[in-house]
Amino acid sequence: MMRLMTLTTNRREKRRFRSIWPITRVAGTLARAMWGCLLAWSLVLTPGSPANAADAPEAANQSAAAAVADANANTDSGDWNFPRGNAAASGATKTQLPDDLQVAWEFKADEAIESTPIVNGDRVFVADYAGKIYSLSRRDGKELWRKDFETGFSASPVFSAGLLVIGDYDGNVYALSADDGKELWRQSTGGEISGSAAIYEDKVLVACQDGKLYCFESATGKPVWTYAADDQIQCSPTIAGDRTFLGGCDAKLHIVDLKSGMSVGEGLPLDGPTGSTPAVQGELAVLPTHGGSVFGFDWKEKKELWRYEDELQGQEYRSSAAIAGNVAVVGSQRKQVDALDLKTGKRIWRYTLKRFADASPVIAGDDVWIPSTDGRLSRLSLADGTLKWSYEIRGGFAAGVAVTNNELFVADDDGIVRCFRGK
Repeated sequence: MMRLMTLTTNRREKRRFRSIWPITRVAGTLARAMWGCLLAWSLVLTPGSPANAADAPEAANQSAAAAVADANANTDSGDWNFPRGNAAASGATKTQLPDDLQVAWEFKADEAIESTPIVNGDRVFVADYAGKIYSLSRRDGKELWRKDFETGFSASPVFSAGLLVIGDYDGNVYALSADDGKELWRQSTGGEISGSAAIYEDKVLVACQDGKLYCFESATGKPVWTYAADDQIQCSPTIAGDRTFLGGCDAKLHIVDLKSGMSVGEGLPLDGPTGSTPAVQGELAVLPTHGGSVFGFDWKEKKELWRYEDELQGQEYRSSAAIAGNVAVVGSQRKQVDALDLKTGKRIWRYTLKRFADASPVIAGDDVWIPSTDGRLSRLSLADGTLKWSYEIRGGFAAGVAVTNNELFVADDDGIVRCFRGK
């Protein structure tokens, strides 16, 4: 109860004291993401035991490479249906944006936006901190419709087959018609939802800070199964084949069978809690932690392949990795953007930001895009990390970009959504 009261107070303070937004934001959103996870981690005394399917017969499954290729399809189709681009949460696309980007349009929401825009067809969808969801014209940014839930959203909606799904601070899950915003169904969970939903076949997956992963029928919202971790889950579920992956505050990478909702073996151990969303490519899963490590796992063999740690200065990761080809890119709370070799985990290059980035990086073609809290949108070379281009605003960025064909979309903590296109 005290925690919910604190969150409500933080939201009211943000609405009242816009002039000190960067301070209240650090005290609110970042405190929720890190302190809540760390506090829960420190209070775990008698962890429970989620259902385990390790001894169950293996169902016929497509190859890991084929499964992830299917999960990655959206990023190269001209749409950005998930906050990390695709179901595998790669945060990457083959799209190479033009060199001469400029702002094509801007839209002003009523409140701060802490999540990545979602783009499908001729529409852009965003959710603000005060509980409003907006549908915008992709061409010119004009508002098509809005829906007000009088709650709060820190996660992006996701799009699938005409359906928008999103969870809120109060633990509610909403399914809306993407055409007009009509509410189709609503479900409730036991805690705050800070990550976006995922879609698997005709199911919706939602991870919650009550430590559970909920599976609902996408058509009706009817509960299908629930998986319980040992502590809070703050990330979005990642999907590869018939498996979903969760980074937990219980310091584990959970792998769950999507058919049964049961754990596939024991969770893979981490060095501490994490709120990051796992990124999957082939049989490799990459996951940063609050403790300053980046792990590379073979998720099929269930073994650690490598672990990256800064030997000179400990890092702290609250965002997710972007992975493409043989490179992973991560951003830390100590202003460092590091590119890692996916085979060895060794650092390839480093770029130091002027201020830290809450947003997860995105790889687009030969570039790395990372918005930071000081209002800079940086375009780095994927090859060597050099700065190629930057754009600066008066506010700050809390979430990553969406990249589609020749466009880039990003939202800021003043509630402004921007679309960039080539000149």
